[in-house]
Amino acid sequence: MLTGLSAFPLTPLNKDAIDEAAFVHLVERLVAAGVDSIGALGSTGSYAYLGHAERARIARLAVQSAGNVPVIVGISALRTRDVLALAEDAEAAGASAVLLAPMSYQPLTDAEVFGLYEAVTTRLSVPLCVYDNPGTTHFTFSDELHGRIAELPNVASIKIPGIPAEPAAARERVERLRALVPSEVTIGVSGDAFAATGLNAGCEAWYSVIGGLFPETALAITRAARAGDAEEAQRLSTRLEP
Repeated sequence: MLTGLSAFPLTPLNKDAIDEAAFVHLVERLVAAGVDSIGALGSTGSYAYLGHAERARIARLAVQSAGNVPVIVGISALRTRDVLALAEDAEAAGASAVLLAPMSYQPLTDAEVFGLYEAVTTRLSVPLCVYDNPGTTHFTFSDELHGRIAELPNVASIKIPGIPAEPAAARERVERLRALVPSEVTIGVSGDAFAATGLNAGCEAWYSVIGGLFPETALAITRAARAGDAEEAQRLSTRLEP
């Protein structure tokens, strides 16, 4: 399930609340385009700025509007008990998977981050994607920590940030991580500028901001890379540059 193009829509907001109609429209556009999954309440979806009830509502709207397309719901929060409550909301909404980053105010240790994923995964009934985003969390995963977390129950994918621009270095980076995680755990690239390079290097998924706005273009890049046409994937990606 956590392969191909996972498109992350914005969470539209007006002055006082979520613009539910606009959000539903975005999700329906992604369904019509044929994306492989939809990611609600990632960084693109402004999860860090929404209250618990708002996040629960977005999870339900996403699942209700997505039809048969799997929905991944972000459950990241500062407190573990809030993460667990958000996970329950996502499961109750019918989410196909959840996305979790190690949010913090104080710096976290590897042991604390592992403990977070251990506490959450043992209570889940759906797959989990590890959200590695040091730009916002200020926590840097080692490949070894990824490997330990990937052995936990229900861990299904790792969303890595960026990748080396040079193809050989990119492939080496993906292969190094792949050697440390179970074969059934997918590796997904994020950071849209790195998408074609990451997919060509062996990433099985693209967790995409652009995909949430321009799904047809992102799908073309994804399909080309997964079909082995690295040159076409890179050509299409280059067309998105400023």
